Amino acid sequence: MARARRIGILTGGGDVPGLNSVIKSVVYGAGNLGFEVVGIRRGWEGLTHMRTGPELDPSYTIRLDRINTRTIDRTGGTMLHTSRTNPRKMRASALPPTLSAERAASMLVSDGVYDLTPVVLENLEALGIDYLVPIGGDDTLSFARTLDANGVKLIAIPKTMDNDVQGTEYCIGFSTAVSRATELIGRQRSTLGSHERIGVFRIFGRDAGFTALYTAYVASARCLIPEAPFDLDHLVEILIDDKKSNPSRYAVVIVAEGAMWRGGVLRDVGETDMFGHRHKENVGEALAEQIKRLSGEDTVASELTYDLRSGEPDMLDKMVAITYANIALDLIRDGVKGRMTAVLEGRYAHVPLPDPALPPRTVDVATMYNEDRFRPQYSDRLGLPLLLRSDA
Repeated sequence: MARARRIGILTGGGDVPGLNSVIKSVVYGAGNLGFEVVGIRRGWEGLTHMRTGPELDPSYTIRLDRINTRTIDRTGGTMLHTSRTNPRKMRASALPPTLSAERAASMLVSDGVYDLTPVVLENLEALGIDYLVPIGGDDTLSFARTLDANGVKLIAIPKTMDNDVQGTEYCIGFSTAVSRATELIGRQRSTLGSHERIGVFRIFGRDAGFTALYTAYVASARCLIPEAPFDLDHLVEILIDDKKSNPSRYAVVIVAEGAMWRGGVLRDVGETDMFGHRHKENVGEALAEQIKRLSGEDTVASELTYDLRSGEPDMLDKMVAITYANIALDLIRDGVKGRMTAVLEGRYAHVPLPDPALPPRTVDVATMYNEDRFRPQYSDRLGLPLLLRSDA
């Protein structure tokens, strides 16, 4: 008997609400196309570390069906787990224990760094994967592009709370991040007012300020984004004016994790991950200290980042997740490969895989952000799509 056609699905990078909705929708729709679905655990690590054999390796693979995915869309996170593994840049300490020293030596590309792409290709073949559906941000999808260049049929789905993947106006996880940040900031306003403080809220956005900008848009707050280095003295003046004019005697500013005042520097901390990223010092805490130093006002820094990726998705994220999954299945049905689901000009689309040589998508400061007032632009929106930006 001919084997059933197989779709493989994985989630990489940070988790976001909505991933389980994609997984469930792919599983439910795949059966109608005559595919079975294999979930690959822990992102790309599953395809570098899995053991091959007549049965699926339960540590890194799972057969998905309507029973074991029936209720997963009711929760956040990812049932497949995730990692920040980059198979093209594996350190010796991260190599799979089953890999022989001789085989590893053949994949050494620089001092202590190994390219395990051949292992991934072999494991995809061993699993009998006809199509792969990787869900991730720029880092995860950069390796999807490598697989596409090596002949692997795949359709990618973008996710990140930063909303900065090239080629699309919307990434899964973004709406929930904004909704949850707005709720959390709203709850803390009463405490800020009780103590007459300036609140500094750190939010996602290493390279792009979309999450901070859109949260400020609906929360009616000041925001600071990586695309627009700001004058610290001017910001302090604005916040003091806000505080004085507010009957409750408080002020709020939302700062993206990659934002910085002119002349300011934050140190990189921690180890470099496989995609070359390190964490930076907490800009929220550093900014709160600077505001207090310059103004003498009490400040409080609140870290919102991980609260935003926890819990179930909001309506928009769940809707987009379900739709992206079904667009991926439509493309698989039609034999399309090497594409990513997307939203362009407010409409669902599919686009080329992100080019890792290009930077992330960023806020168009000229049309979306008022640098002098540290606010989103609210005027001249007529004719633009729902998410404020017509180009990706």
